[in-house]
Amino acid sequence: MSRDYFNTQSLGVPLNRMVKEARILMVGAGGIGCELLKNLVLAGFGEVHIVDLDTIDLSNLNRQFLFRHEHIKKSKALVAKDAAHKFNPRVKLEAHHANIKDPQFNVDWFKGFTIVFNALDNLDARRHVNKMCIAADIPLIESGTTGFNGQVQVIKKGVAACYDCTPKETPKTFPVCTIRSTPSQPIHCIVWGKSYLLSEIFGASEDDSPEMDHSEDSENAQEIEKLRQEAQALKNIREAMGTDSFPQLLFDKVYKDDVVRLRSMEEMWKTRRRPEPLDYATVIEKASDAEARKDKILKDGQRVWSLEENVVVFRDSLSRLSRRMAEMKSSGEVSAEPVITFDKDDEDTLDFVTAGANLRSIVFGIETKSRFDIKQMAGNIIPAIATTNAIVAGLCVLQSYKVLRGQFGSTKEVFLSPFASERLLASDRLRAPNPDCPVCSPAQTRVLIDMSRATLGDLVDDFLKMELGYGEEIVVNHGDNLLYDLDETENLAKKLSELGIKGDSFLTIIDDNDDDPKGPRVNLILNVQES
Repeated sequence: MSRDYFNTQSLGVPLNRMVKEARILMVGAGGIGCELLKNLVLAGFGEVHIVDLDTIDLSNLNRQFLFRHEHIKKSKALVAKDAAHKFNPRVKLEAHHANIKDPQFNVDWFKGFTIVFNALDNLDARRHVNKMCIAADIPLIESGTTGFNGQVQVIKKGVAACYDCTPKETPKTFPVCTIRSTPSQPIHCIVWGKSYLLSEIFGASEDDSPEMDHSEDSENAQEIEKLRQEAQALKNIREAMGTDSFPQLLFDKVYKDDVVRLRSMEEMWKTRRRPEPLDYATVIEKASDAEARKDKILKDGQRVWSLEENVVVFRDSLSRLSRRMAEMKSSGEVSAEPVITFDKDDEDTLDFVTAGANLRSIVFGIETKSRFDIKQMAGNIIPAIATTNAIVAGLCVLQSYKVLRGQFGSTKEVFLSPFASERLLASDRLRAPNPDCPVCSPAQTRVLIDMSRATLGDLVDDFLKMELGYGEEIVVNHGDNLLYDLDETENLAKKLSELGIKGDSFLTIIDDNDDDPKGPRVNLILNVQES
């Protein structure tokens, strides 16, 4: 009773009643999420649903205060629910250890909430929640932090700009020739270890990596062809995985033979330091002391390892990954060739990338890095600050009070910039939606479809053209996939289910008819519902 009394005193009777009746969705239970959940339960919000896919890692404990050492490897959502419930047992908490993109979290499910809070560090998931809130017409409070900086933004369909109204910075990419032939910075060697060497031995080809920029391939056709031949040679070495000769075959291939080939290209080294090849047998002969200290080396991730120490870690991590690959193959759980991908929290892949990148740096005379530094660089980690998360979470709740009252005009986009010359918190007035935004500017509606029978032709001819009046010059997209336009008609006879469309899919309809005297019809985002 005392908590509710003071909440009423602070918020007033009408707003406090709205808070207690509100049904909240919080996506993400990490740094911001822990602080935000604590604020929501202490403020007395009536019902809060928490969705998070992740489990708790040791590195989370310094700032995600709802978690303890005994919670490591457990679900963030479930542990956060249990921990936060003790702050206010009257609040109804529901935890979902799941991906917010799972089909059960559809548009109708989103419509059941009063406000959605985003506490995510994932661009793709943020965009998905933004799209779902626009489709469901539910207010979204988006937040984020990068080090000491933070931001809070209120999003409301037709009223305030959505997350995609402004273009987002694309991930940094590096030319293939720089990564594979002429590295000059530690990050070049780290990307080589993560996106090339690890992928070629234990995963998919580096051609699929978003960090490798192929835009210059045509300008370096001869060198690219040589690099493809090197990649093919690696695939042949991969066949020796698990044998005693495997570490030496791989090491001598990438740190000696490939380097000797590069050294022979005189033009390449007129203005650069020529790389120095390494010989496995020679280095291993000098690494007996490091081999004896292997366990101690592996526990010391803050120190920069020597050449011999890196070779020992390289060989040990290669052995661990080879055993894991063999176990995956023998288990029969996957029918296709098993794949091991880099994960900053996976010690085996992190050790392999650290040692592999450092050996590459030694070859090219580049500064080597500690495993701690490489984890941050390879995982694109920006240090998280607990105080920043706490301030941003508090701002989220303050903005939610305005949203509950329907006072969107008084909500602000707030920026936390402690090193700015003005002041700690800077706010900007609500931004209007971008009329060219591909997510919130098109009209939105839903269509009920019998997925067992309906074809793309039924949708185009009987619904879009006959019912909605679109002309011939329309384009139908499913995500990045073109399904139909004037020149692409082969899909018309296919069932929608065959084209990957299922319940709660989104189709984008674009009218390209510029000659219509009445002008083109509006662009449309169509939410498909199975019926």
